[in-house]
Amino acid sequence: MSNNLQGINLYLIGMMGAGKTTVGKLLAQHLGYGFLDTDEVIVKVAGKSINTIFAEAGESTFRQLESKVLSEVCAYTKLAIATGGGIVMNSNNWSYLHHGLIVWLDVPVELLYKRLLNDTIRPLLQDPEPQEKLLSLLEQRQPLYAQADLGIRVREGETPQEIAARIVETIPSVLKSNERKE
Repeated sequence: MSNNLQGINLYLIGMMGAGKTTVGKLLAQHLGYGFLDTDEVIVKVAGKSINTIFAEAGESTFRQLESKVLSEVCAYTKLAIATGGGIVMNSNNWSYLHHGLIVWLDVPVELLYKRLLNDTIRPLLQDPEPQEKLLSLLEQRQPLYAQADLGIRVREGETPQEIAARIVETIPSVLKSNERKE
């Protein structure tokens, strides 16, 4: 499989709580790739948590850091990269994402809410109505997520291993359709 990819990166996009980090690590293992989480890189580069960045400098500063990190990691190959949920909102980021294969983990909002119910860390969920906030974010982002090369609809009860296996099984069909476009 990794020969078919010819070293191109896999970029996992989707909402917070979609499982991008967990599934990304499994994909990296399966493909013999490295793994990166852009949020983890941002924390290392900034020397502070994402919550602290949001609180001290605001979301726009965080998004600038996110774009800078993405621009730098796209220079590497053979990586599975978990991105932040809002990375698709900046049109410049798409030029970086298109350096690889973009995989959208499409998780129903009810399942996302269940997964994030006890999450007190994510700054965008610090809202009096977190379920409505989640739905609002998903509605904004969904048309952008839908531009991914590969959309994987996640079902309740499906394990990260099953999701990763489905991605690996589906990649060849996307690669073949991309070859026909050229």
